[in-house]
Amino acid sequence: MRRTDATPSHGNGSTPHSRHISRRLALALAGVLGAPSLAQAAFPDRDIRLMVGFSAGGAVDLAARLAADALRPVLNQNVVVENRSGASGLIAADAVAKSGADGHVLYVAAASAFTVLPQLPGQPMPLNMERDLTPVANLAAVLNALVVTPRAPFRTLPELIAYAKANPDKLSYASTGNGTSQHLAGELFARQAGIRMIHVPYRGGSNAILDIAAGRVDLMFGNFPEFIGQIRDGGLRLLAFGGRQASPLFPETPLVRDTLPGFEVTNWIGLAGPAGMPEAAVSAWNAALARIVAAPDFQRRVAENGMAVLGQDQATFRATIEADRQRWGEVIRAAAIRAE
Repeated sequence: MRRTDATPSHGNGSTPHSRHISRRLALALAGVLGAPSLAQAAFPDRDIRLMVGFSAGGAVDLAARLAADALRPVLNQNVVVENRSGASGLIAADAVAKSGADGHVLYVAAASAFTVLPQLPGQPMPLNMERDLTPVANLAAVLNALVVTPRAPFRTLPELIAYAKANPDKLSYASTGNGTSQHLAGELFARQAGIRMIHVPYRGGSNAILDIAAGRVDLMFGNFPEFIGQIRDGGLRLLAFGGRQASPLFPETPLVRDTLPGFEVTNWIGLAGPAGMPEAAVSAWNAALARIVAAPDFQRRVAENGMAVLGQDQATFRATIEADRQRWGEVIRAAAIRAE
């Protein structure tokens, strides 16, 4: 199972991501290009709704809107993004689970919905993610970035770790709540680095970013797209990327794994439908997604927004969910993390 982060663009407008599109998706692409268009098939035959469990402007919403723009001419149908925020994205998940299982309504799922929330002690679950939803395909990876306050006395990751070891429990790291990807990334980093930091949960990412910029909190692991503006304006200092490769927007930035081998955090965004979704609809979705993730323009737009195409078909997506569920479950249990 392989994850892919953003890489620099090449002169022809394509990126190395296209070489990492899963073999099954590549086969699906070949089939759909040599067959009648999807519009001539039984599916889809009306508007498509992509349900997002968070408010507009975040990484999940952004990925959904980029996909919707690219999917409209492929599916030859209107593709509408609908935001139903709340309960860490589970309100939208529950709405999709209760919709018609014909494939016209899909849930745009952050990794936490499938891999963290179902095993987080104290987390209310309005649905059973395994039983009530059908994973369809994995669309994009959101790059994880470590940002620190510009007032920090350290400028490199080794300096941060040395400072934390010399000052146990002095550094604080922000998250958007207990059990969120930011919290788990911070716990994983502290465990692998052998340091102790204080976790400061916030109700929203914007407040956390403001406090980091002001020096009231020291650092944060989070979704790179949500940091880009503040990094460019000097409000945040980008220290490292948490995945396998840096963003082409900041190609010289080091990786956490350069200092802590084995550290890897990537928050993916996938698509899921209701339980009982017809196999023909799943296949049609995989073929449509194969077309858009292979397009250089889509790859460019995704990279410019701090993400990377994944293009995992249903089988690969299921394997990713299972592997990440096991990994984050170990972090949750080791740190005794509970929902707020």
